[in-house]
Amino acid sequence: MSHLEQFYINGRWAAPSGDAKPFEVINPATEASEGTVHLAGRQDVDAAIQAARDAFDDFAATPLDQRLRMLNKLMEAYQKRLDDMADAISREMGAPRHGLAAKVQAPMGLGHIKSTLEAAKNFEFEQTLGRATVRREPAGVAALITPWNWPMNQVLCKVAPAIAAGCTMVLKPSEFAPLSAMVLAEIIDDAGLPAGVFNMIYGDGAEVGPMLSSDPRVDMVSLTGSTRAGASVSKEAADTFKRVSLELGGKSANIILPDADFQKAVGHGVQSMMNNTGQSCNAPSRMLVPADKLGEAEAIAARVCEKLTVGDPRDESTKLGPIANERQFKRVQSLIEKGQQEGAKLVCGGTGKPEGLDKGFYARPTVFSEVNNDMLIAREEIFGPVLVMIPYQNVDEAVAIANDSDYGLSGYVYGATIDDAKQVAARLRTGMVHLNGAQLDLPAPFGGYKHSGIGREWGVYGLEEFLETKSVFHP
Repeated sequence: MSHLEQFYINGRWAAPSGDAKPFEVINPATEASEGTVHLAGRQDVDAAIQAARDAFDDFAATPLDQRLRMLNKLMEAYQKRLDDMADAISREMGAPRHGLAAKVQAPMGLGHIKSTLEAAKNFEFEQTLGRATVRREPAGVAALITPWNWPMNQVLCKVAPAIAAGCTMVLKPSEFAPLSAMVLAEIIDDAGLPAGVFNMIYGDGAEVGPMLSSDPRVDMVSLTGSTRAGASVSKEAADTFKRVSLELGGKSANIILPDADFQKAVGHGVQSMMNNTGQSCNAPSRMLVPADKLGEAEAIAARVCEKLTVGDPRDESTKLGPIANERQFKRVQSLIEKGQQEGAKLVCGGTGKPEGLDKGFYARPTVFSEVNNDMLIAREEIFGPVLVMIPYQNVDEAVAIANDSDYGLSGYVYGATIDDAKQVAARLRTGMVHLNGAQLDLPAPFGGYKHSGIGREWGVYGLEEFLETKSVFHP
């Protein structure tokens, strides 16, 4: 907490300028203050961008093996602070401390450093094509804008490849998740990155995002956030022809095929949806179920939700913590209410907090059934523990319903065999598809079609986002 009220600019901790505004950090489990950060003003943004700009030429010229040594030092420093990172994530956004925060959220950051190291070691930064040498060079100064739901996953899948590529950067984490970003800045400081390579400011996305996106000293913007934020960044970046990489929202369909192991398929789908209290952009939030098995699916879902322990993130028995902040809690509650107004069948959960949890932004695990794709709850990304079940008559209809969405981030298919699931996966207009409960794999690209974004993150594909291509022609 010692650096919470400071920014990290040009290799040192810096006090906010006079035009920065205080912002109280609220623990979503207790509604108590965790301290105060300052939201950057124009002077702070300018200082961070200039530090990155001044450092770029020297860092871009740094040999690859030296940058990889820096990443190794970062990995070692991060490993030492893994427990502190898990604690920060739990306090700022409510992930269960001993479960999700310690076992998944904090280690995901470490995983991205390792994955980037492997990708960069084997990457062809230079190759010969005909009579030309094709070079892959750092894109320049990168503005990194990240959300609160998977803090270190989304920060380090940008920071690590930016370092490997030779870019300098300005990180603007969510103002709702500043504790983990502060710990990361301390880790980077301990790792000894050259001054100006990594700069970090807090800020309101609606104000700071346009400043970063429109500034001619910034060469690219990588944002993970809402479609609204993605559109804003794209418009602000257009006048200076910046590269823009966007990882946005999703409303992913989970098709349960008629001959699937129903107990396993539905149970896994519900558990996956409720993970991280439903606050994942790739969550399987639309479960497509054969119409003649809808009642069976409802019963399974209700049983699974009954066993989910919602409560204090510090309690080792807790599976679901609170919604990450009050603003999001209110949005989730309003959409649950909307689902009831639209005539969807409430299988379990509903509005309000779970019994005995009066303090904190806790929501009830909620399942709606008899939903159709015209309902708002079937089209809007709710970003909370809310699953909608949509019946279908045949597989062709299921695929049509799945693809009838503005989003195209992820998809899920559960069949009797992998081959059955694979045939359906080939028809989905999404950037990713999970077959029969398969998990994510860090070397594989993460990203989506349509309103779910532009570009890809993770592994080699994430590294390429931070590189420009130069052809050098030889006589």
